[in-house]
Amino acid sequence: MTLPLRRAAAYALVSTFALAAPLLGRFAAAPFVVVAVFAYAVTDGPAFRLFAYPWDENAGRLWSLLGFALAATGLGVLVPAFDVGVGAFAAAILALGYGDFGRRLVLEYRERAFAGSVGFVAAALVGALLGQVVVAAAVTPTMAFLAVSAALLAGLLRETFTERDYPYVVLSVGLLCWLLTALDPAPSWTRITAAIALTVVFGALSYGLGAASVTGMLTGVFLGVLALVLGGYGWFAVLVTFFAVGGLASKYRYDEKQDIGVAEENDGARGSGNVLGNSLAALLALLGYAAGPAVPVPGVLFALAFAGSVATALADTLSSEIGTLYGPPHLLTTFETVPPGTDGAVTWQGELAGVAGALVVAALAGALLGFSTTGATLVLAGGVVGMTVDSLAGATIEGGYVGNQTVNALATGCGGLASALLALALGLVAL
Repeated sequence: MTLPLRRAAAYALVSTFALAAPLLGRFAAAPFVVVAVFAYAVTDGPAFRLFAYPWDENAGRLWSLLGFALAATGLGVLVPAFDVGVGAFAAAILALGYGDFGRRLVLEYRERAFAGSVGFVAAALVGALLGQVVVAAAVTPTMAFLAVSAALLAGLLRETFTERDYPYVVLSVGLLCWLLTALDPAPSWTRITAAIALTVVFGALSYGLGAASVTGMLTGVFLGVLALVLGGYGWFAVLVTFFAVGGLASKYRYDEKQDIGVAEENDGARGSGNVLGNSLAALLALLGYAAGPAVPVPGVLFALAFAGSVATALADTLSSEIGTLYGPPHLLTTFETVPPGTDGAVTWQGELAGVAGALVVAALAGALLGFSTTGATLVLAGGVVGMTVDSLAGATIEGGYVGNQTVNALATGCGGLASALLALALGLVAL
């Protein structure tokens, strides 16, 4: 067994201390306090070499283990302070500890990022689920949903951060588990199984066809699971339509776009930033819908906001990917002719493609989310509004500290809000 694999096994063993939470009650964080003291005190010897990453050896201190232990301590304090379930606590800690072990085990035999990510998510899923089963002495569909969500988010963050960033990953996954526990979705085993099967198939296809990077694939699978479980099959279908059509649009006539300098990087494979920037507003609408009675807003408004934001995302993607092949492009603010690829530049062909994309989402939303013809029209209007906001923001504020992903998030948020606010303004929904 190599040192990296032994190290991953040691961290997995430390994460197992979370299983003592039911016995320790309000002192669930105690084992990790002990680990933190150990990590700070030990500066040499076999134990130090076992837990130390290269940067820890250079610093002469087990900063990675200390960060892991302190983050776990913070989550442990939340258990009694905010009545966070011990299952969520165990799932968050074990997802990372065992996920890293699974990743390292796979990489011992196959040095590929995709294989490592699959190994991480699989081991994290097993660890998070078994951890909940042990502390609760039961197994439910909600536990499976929590485990899948924790494993996917941990896997995504692991691709983004290194082991020295343990605190960010532990706390992020822990807060996700806390949030999902509070939402109390109570899914069925059928829906959980469908969510896993469908998202894995679409994720594998997107990666295999080069439409998404590893992180983009993980982000899409994570969002797809949440959409299907918290929303339903219709919500999932609407979201996946954006991923599928948008990904194909990125690959459409890619060589031509590359020749004029407007092609997406990484051979058109969408990364996590692109996927999340286009889906953040939809995710927030989904969570608002799932909160149900706890939020004094009708669920149909969240559904409209969700569909409007996805319509914006597809409209903007098609407008950019199709429109850049034609010209000359013009700025929407001044109508002056600018070079292809200029932020905020549009072509009439791209605008038509964008409207067509918003229309596709509106039609799907009408058919699958139960909207009337008027409701579907509002989704179309939201998509057009959001696409326009994206062009205006691109021409005015994009650049420097404001990147493309931020503009995408702003535009999709505006598109979703436009659909919901129009429904209120027309008296179709009352608060």
